[in-house]
Amino acid sequence: MNPYADQNKLSKLKKKANLLPLEAGVYIMKNSSGDIIYIGKAKALKNRVTQYFGAGNQHAEKVRQMVANVDDFEYIICDSEFEALMLENSLIKQHQPKYNILLKDDKGYHYIKITDEKWKKITTANTVTDKGEYIGPYYSSYVVKDTVEQVRKIFKLPDCNRSFDKPTKPCLNYHIGLCDAPCKANIPYSDYIDTVLSAKDFIVKGNNTDTVEMLNKKMQTASDNLDFEYAAKLRDRINAIKKLSDKQKVVMCTYASQDVFASAFMGESACVSVFVFRHKMLVDKKHFFVDGISDRKALYGEFLQQYYYEKQDIPPRILLDGETENKELIERFLSEKSKRAVKILLPKLGEQKKTVEMCRNNASDNLAQKQKHTGKDTAALNELAVLLGLNTVPRYIEAYDISNTAGEENVAARIVFKDGKPYKSDYRKFMIKTFSGQDDYRSMAEVLDRRFTEYEKGEDSGFSTLPDLILLDGGIGQINAVKPILKNHKIDVALYGMVKDSKHRTRAIADSGGNISIKANRRAYTLITEIQDEVHRFAITYHRSRRTKKMLNCELTDIEGVGNATAAALLKHFKSMKAIKNANVTELSSVKGVNKKAAQNVYSYYH
Repeated sequence: MNPYADQNKLSKLKKKANLLPLEAGVYIMKNSSGDIIYIGKAKALKNRVTQYFGAGNQHAEKVRQMVANVDDFEYIICDSEFEALMLENSLIKQHQPKYNILLKDDKGYHYIKITDEKWKKITTANTVTDKGEYIGPYYSSYVVKDTVEQVRKIFKLPDCNRSFDKPTKPCLNYHIGLCDAPCKANIPYSDYIDTVLSAKDFIVKGNNTDTVEMLNKKMQTASDNLDFEYAAKLRDRINAIKKLSDKQKVVMCTYASQDVFASAFMGESACVSVFVFRHKMLVDKKHFFVDGISDRKALYGEFLQQYYYEKQDIPPRILLDGETENKELIERFLSEKSKRAVKILLPKLGEQKKTVEMCRNNASDNLAQKQKHTGKDTAALNELAVLLGLNTVPRYIEAYDISNTAGEENVAARIVFKDGKPYKSDYRKFMIKTFSGQDDYRSMAEVLDRRFTEYEKGEDSGFSTLPDLILLDGGIGQINAVKPILKNHKIDVALYGMVKDSKHRTRAIADSGGNISIKANRRAYTLITEIQDEVHRFAITYHRSRRTKKMLNCELTDIEGVGNATAAALLKHFKSMKAIKNANVTELSSVKGVNKKAAQNVYSYYH
């Protein structure tokens, strides 16, 4: 259904929008029931609002749906764009419009619970009941879950619901050293309870150094008493705590306080992950899913305002993995709210860049789990989008390569990767038709011209989808040869080359300004290498098949009475030269287009 089918309503809304002033303000979109469905701000109301009611096909699907439901709109003029930003935030929080990005903060409390059963267990809880002992409250579910997980590993406590009064067969955790298996009845009850109390002490004190010192004293005492088995357990516990400390150092931050935001996209669905660093430590991590948006810059412009609107704990540094709309306005908003300078930064090098990448990988994994893709593919596509500066993640990628032998049997191939995987139903082969000889630039231009001519015809479903990204096997020469073709067909698609080194391995991505090194971006590099290898394989396989067929045709046409048409008919029918050689005269002459004389000559030639 066309969301702009009601052209009369659209025309009226556009006329009303054209009467708006060129001043800063907030616009409020309403549906036919008078409900507010979207709130936005603008530096110039007229310019912004008129965009909604014209050139509808250029909008994202979520915007198209919103416009289709708009029956009227109101506006409020503000003294400045910053004042409009503040009012927009307030109104969005008040009205919760359907088509705005709405973040639901988890304001509940979280607890670590020690159950009141005989064989006490350590677990998580969201509410306090009469039974059990509770440590907390904590604001972060991440902190609670991570703490319980680490404590179980360090003290080798069970995470199951079994009863341990009667011996049973232990589970996998025992066999891989993650649990001491009280279910096996090889641990005295008193020792088990002592371990649980030690784990509780570790959680409450939260000081690894003091805990290690205390355990060292216990281990020495056990050793002096010749209780070497217990001493070994304490030694393993100490080593586990030290490993945990090393793991925590990996996610420590040079700066005392900062928030890190990174996002992953797949189509018009996104996941934003947030890493919260305080006292140089990762103290919380969250993720939010957002639908109906595919532009990272637009996402952050709205997301950051909503995320910090009611928060009091605003750090002086905010790290992003991409640009954001209204950067200066948001910095001013956060600085005034926190009463200190707040900067939004895009790290390019070193530890901070690695932290942002870790956050983006976390977003990719969460989005992949939700959409049932692999985290590796999602992360690679998002890393590639950031590397190339693309506004959207390239879900549909086309790659082209040319193959010939000194200009003979000049062919080309196109492969497609969809959501990071080969999409073989859209693979295509091309014979170069407009010239003879070897000229990779002209060959590439011809193939892309034919590809988009087919797109305009709309007859082949394999050419009906516009790619998000085109990759050419080659460098700037290939790019410059294809650019005029795209311009002639009015195709606006990101275009890059894939550059190889002297050993025929992927080295860089080429654009009209030069080469972009990709080896430092592991996931993007792996994806580009896979694409380049696959398109080369497909092209050279096609070229070899054409060359082999030509050679076989030449062998058959050496036989008296066999021309190109007869040779082609024989190969088509028998599929191989071996089958032709083994055929008798009757079988040969049964092929359409092969007379008895030619059949006898072929048989005689090979016998």
